[in-house]
Amino acid sequence: MHPITWRCSVRNVLHFKRLDEASGDTVELTFEGEPVTARAGETVAAALLAAGHISGRQTPVSGSPRGPYCMMGACFDCLVEIDGEANRQGCMTQVRDGMVVRRMTGARDVDRGSAA
Repeated sequence: MHPITWRCSVRNVLHFKRLDEASGDTVELTFEGEPVTARAGETVAAALLAAGHISGRQTPVSGSPRGPYCMMGACFDCLVEIDGEANRQGCMTQVRDGMVVRRMTGARDVDRGSAA
């Protein structure tokens, strides 16, 4: 048997949504050049999932998309580039106004902690 590979071409196919849509201050960040409105205090991973972005990086092994899984900093599937700094855990980083987030691509450079 071949392992199942999940590929999502439809944005927000999992329908992540906030429990309380009506309250809270908002901030705006960009993801891949697209504006994303987030709640102050949310993590980058939660904001991206709520906005329909389920993949934040590609695995260097097969090129398949990866996205937040554990949401508590253990799995490292939520790695993104934040304000030019590679390999940031989206689930452990709070959003802030003006933040620029990009997908991670390529293998990690262990010596410098950046994508190759």
